[in-house]
Amino acid sequence: MHDDRTLVESRLKRVLDERIRPAVYPESVPLEVAVWTAPGEPVPVEEGIAAPAEPIEVGARWGAPWGTSWFRVTGTVPEAWAGRTVEALLDLGFDENMPGFQCEGLVYRPDGTPVKGLNPRNQWVPVAAPAEGGERVDLRVEAASNPVILDYHPFLPTRLGDRETAGDEPQYRLARMDLAVRDEEVWNLVIDLEVLGELMAELPVDAPRRWDVLRAVERALDAVDLQDVNATAAAARSQLREVLAAPAVPSAHRISAVGHAHIDSAWLWPLRETVRKVARTTSNMTALIEDEPDFVFAMSQAQQWAWVKEHRPEVWARVKKAVADGRFVPAGGMWVESDTNMPGSEAMARQFVHGKRFFLDEFGIENDEAWLPDTFGFAAGLPQIIKAAGSKWLLTQKISWSQTNTFPHHTFRWEGIDGTRIFTHFPPVDTYNCSMNGREIAHAAANFKDKGVARHSLAPTGWGDGGGGTTREMIAKAARLRDLEGSATVVWETPEAFFRKAEAEYPEAPVWVGELYLELHRATLTSQAQTKRGNRRSEHLLREAELWAATAAVRTGFAYPYEDLDRIWKTVLLHQFHDILPGSSIAWVHREARRTYERVAAELDAVIDAAQRALAGEGSAPLVFNSAPHSRDGVPAGGARTAAVLGETGLVPRTDGGFVLDNGVLRVEIDDRGLVVSVYDLSADRETVAPGLAANLLQLHPDFPNMWDAWDVDAFYRNTVTDLTDADEVVPGEDGVSVRIVRSFGDSKVVQVLSLAPGEQRLDIDTEVDWHETEKFLKLAFPLDVHAERYASETQFGHVHRPTHTNTSWEAARFEACNHRFVHIEEPGWGVALVNDATYGHDVTRTVRDGDRGTTTTVRVSLLRAPRFPDPETDQGVHRFRHALVPGAAIGDAVREGWRVNLPVRRVAGSQEVAPLVGVGQDAVVVTAVKLADDGSGDVVVRFHESRGGRSRATLTMGFAFEDVTVTDLLERPLADAVEPERDEARVRVSLRPFELVTLRFRRA
Repeated sequence: MHDDRTLVESRLKRVLDERIRPAVYPESVPLEVAVWTAPGEPVPVEEGIAAPAEPIEVGARWGAPWGTSWFRVTGTVPEAWAGRTVEALLDLGFDENMPGFQCEGLVYRPDGTPVKGLNPRNQWVPVAAPAEGGERVDLRVEAASNPVILDYHPFLPTRLGDRETAGDEPQYRLARMDLAVRDEEVWNLVIDLEVLGELMAELPVDAPRRWDVLRAVERALDAVDLQDVNATAAAARSQLREVLAAPAVPSAHRISAVGHAHIDSAWLWPLRETVRKVARTTSNMTALIEDEPDFVFAMSQAQQWAWVKEHRPEVWARVKKAVADGRFVPAGGMWVESDTNMPGSEAMARQFVHGKRFFLDEFGIENDEAWLPDTFGFAAGLPQIIKAAGSKWLLTQKISWSQTNTFPHHTFRWEGIDGTRIFTHFPPVDTYNCSMNGREIAHAAANFKDKGVARHSLAPTGWGDGGGGTTREMIAKAARLRDLEGSATVVWETPEAFFRKAEAEYPEAPVWVGELYLELHRATLTSQAQTKRGNRRSEHLLREAELWAATAAVRTGFAYPYEDLDRIWKTVLLHQFHDILPGSSIAWVHREARRTYERVAAELDAVIDAAQRALAGEGSAPLVFNSAPHSRDGVPAGGARTAAVLGETGLVPRTDGGFVLDNGVLRVEIDDRGLVVSVYDLSADRETVAPGLAANLLQLHPDFPNMWDAWDVDAFYRNTVTDLTDADEVVPGEDGVSVRIVRSFGDSKVVQVLSLAPGEQRLDIDTEVDWHETEKFLKLAFPLDVHAERYASETQFGHVHRPTHTNTSWEAARFEACNHRFVHIEEPGWGVALVNDATYGHDVTRTVRDGDRGTTTTVRVSLLRAPRFPDPETDQGVHRFRHALVPGAAIGDAVREGWRVNLPVRRVAGSQEVAPLVGVGQDAVVVTAVKLADDGSGDVVVRFHESRGGRSRATLTMGFAFEDVTVTDLLERPLADAVEPERDEARVRVSLRPFELVTLRFRRA
């Protein structure tokens, strides 16, 4: 037989496109349309529905950027259509290639009842089935004219990302607005042919099944009368029944489809628009659930559920019913799908606390899975947090985006820094927007890395980001793929059902130890520095507010601000979403974030001040409040008293120009360029800075990645560097014992102040940058005379080690990494820490010197970037950073100094010292939270962890009387299998494994 595959396949494509698909709606009549444009921000539904509307014609332009237009769509079903299925086809000017990234709509009835969303690939609205002739149609559409930010030529700078700069040019042209008859038989023929055509394209050319399908498709096309498709569709379908009924082979890969609509809580749209995106999608999905008995939809991010409840109660009622029916499933158990690299220990824990509690309170449902399909890599501290929250599974898809190395598993156990293992799945379909296309299904089966020992994978199915979620076409395709020869099998299931099957069939899944590093989007550790500073500051202010409010509540009866702290925590957690904290959203999002962080800081400062004044009492004695988990200057952790005075720091001119700082612990030489050429550890009799090099060196790189400007920094950025060694000023600081350095470069200016605190083993570096560069990357370098093959970076509840070498492609790809408060490098007996108060990105490299063959290990802090997409003004303006170099530091010193730089002491006049609520007799054990229990019982909750990576025993001395103590999970519920701590009156003794996290709940006497 001659090979006519191409001929038949080409015929199939043209006939589908030009004859069969158009015949799905064989008859139509235009609808009457009127519009009212809301001035400014969106209005309540009832106001939009009642607003006076003016006629508008199809083809007219509408919708200024970020505007809202309310369309009134009316018409009458023709008498001749009686008994047929009638739908409205409402095309607002959609581009079908951009679901979720352009205009959208939510359809209402005149009484405010939501019907469904309108999206580029979901433009139909049900009218009647069967219809009655003369039936009146009256619909209202709340249409959002969100501008296209990520266009066909992506990553071009645009001012459309902020309403303040977007202008008022209409963005869209109203397209089809019709009432139409829907031919169910033709629609099903379309689905039949799409499924078989897509299957055929994925089968081997020499496979008999491919030829069986090809011949069946050819017979079906022969049966179609191209001038009367509707009359011949049934005959065409009859030619396909046999090939569609052939069952899958017993060894076929098994896909659990989960209805899904990954909606970024902010990204190329502001937070307020996400509220509406969620309402549109949930309206779509609840309507689809009513029509499709097998369909199951899962939605993560408790914040998005809360938005629907608060802002769209008419949609919320439908959601609650679907949840009660088990068809609309809360997923993930987190407040948002957050970044997991940068959030601090407590913040990461509270993502689960607030997320899980919302679903428990609203529905009585507890999630066993963490659901993070789009997060940009996963910190090694996360497994323990997932387990401590009462969960046991993790799903993500994002690691498939890595550019260099292919991850070796799709189903595995992920081991964190403390040894906790979490059963983890990466969907091999390699998308969280699966459309049930045959190419996707075949890729999932072929790509699955665990063949031979497992056969289950998950496919999150639906258009995300406001694309409307799962469609009826996807469900129809899945029905045909349920048991189809040549394909993986597909069944709709909840995430829980999938994980139970996957874990049961693969109990000894392989283990991956350490962070799940995404070899992409590395620049998200640096972009939008003010957002990152706001996050870090908010996390530590929340710690202070809880600590001092709890202490004051126990000691003085101070009113603990439960509701305020709950609300503020949720605000901070929202802004840790994986496109806000990483700095990859439009200008509008980050402008609002900066203002939000200012409000959060003001509120928390007020709580802290009120609690500390209540504790200090009336008086004029200068009390120092220490919020850090280690004592300092004679003030205990979590307590207040007058501080000890610690010696002096001297400043003298340097012979060759510049200055020498000396506090009796360190001697620091700063040359006439303002560079640190020596940091001498006097007690160790050892130099810190590598010979012939200078620290505190600002370095400027060009920074124009191949794509994803705000997200990416590509390795070639390191090929070109400018050392900023010219100084405008190098002079004594205003206090006379510090050095002030001023530099100018390009259109920017840097002012630094270098100082030594009396008696302290650290060099403090305060940097202020007035930044006005474009597509540049600013680093701060410290070449250190330390031989180290690995270094430590703080992560949640501990630290992770990374190599300083690039032996393998995995190490070479990790050229930009995340730290929290510190980076620490060490050779036996002596180390150096670099701590910070607001930066996350860094790189560490090593070289061997020619002269003395010693090793130079260079730590570079990432300060600022200047990408132009999606925010063309990224990071322009003034930024402040504080770093400290700590020579002679062991890992415990790095932990301590990291806390200190982020929690400066507060000074309050008063009359009485404040004893801590909890004292820990072991510096390796770090208390991360002291608070009152969230249930309002008045119980005191203390959370702590081993911080150095070793075993530890500690005695907690409680500063209040208590009846009993209970080990709990993060949600403050008793742990059934926990070993109760030893108690001796006011003391509790605990033993901790390396990096172990423990939460104790004390019932007060």
